Amino acid sequence: MSALRLAIRQVSYDGRSYLRNPPAVFFGLMMPVLFLLIFATIFGNDTIDTRGNIKTSTYYVPGLITLGVVSTTFVNLCMALVVLRENRVLKRVRGTPLPAWVFLAGRMAVGVGMAVALAVLLVAIGAVLYGVTVPDSTAPAMLLTLVVGGASFCCLGIAFSSVVPNDDAAPAMVNAVVLPLYFISGLFFPVDEAPEWLTDVASVFPVRHLAEALLDAFDPRTTGAGIAWGHLGVVAAWGVAGALIALRTFRWTPKGE
Repeated sequence: MSALRLAIRQVSYDGRSYLRNPPAVFFGLMMPVLFLLIFATIFGNDTIDTRGNIKTSTYYVPGLITLGVVSTTFVNLCMALVVLRENRVLKRVRGTPLPAWVFLAGRMAVGVGMAVALAVLLVAIGAVLYGVTVPDSTAPAMLLTLVVGGASFCCLGIAFSSVVPNDDAAPAMVNAVVLPLYFISGLFFPVDEAPEWLTDVASVFPVRHLAEALLDAFDPRTTGAGIAWGHLGVVAAWGVAGALIALRTFRWTPKGE
């Protein structure tokens, strides 16, 4: 069997496995939808002065897409790999003829695919219920940002799995990383008037840059293709760093084996 056909079959298998995991589906897909319904229903008619009077509902859609991207890639992938490693499933996989890159690529493809599916769902809900639109000229920029962001956070999730000592610690450690970043990156509310040191800290990490890159695609004032190369470059750089770290540190077996 060719490598391409093998990879396609692996993606199909991982996709079915993901959809059969209700907690992963809920936290990855449904939680951002619930947040959008809550926030946009409460604040949807307001405008944000610091963002050029953009509608609050328009602001929340890309922010919650960002939350969904991080959840379906970094969070879910990292925790799943730790559980598989500690249960010695990865050890058995490593002993099969299946190439390592095919196994990891399948997991990454499902994460990115779910992120794109979530974005489509949130955009549809935003358009139908709150009048949120994506200009035709910036739709390719949104897709590019989703793919780059999803792949980058997958690489970071694989790298971070090496730091997590066991499956009991995985939820606590992963959420300890992402939850503060969600807040200081402005996913739940604008942080333009927050203390400068806090926005400087947020600007170091890729969550804020992914949210800003997606917001450019939704902002009615955006001209041209809408690709935020600066923000996207930071996200990609984090992804490359994660991939390099993962190549050196990723473990297929529990510590000590």
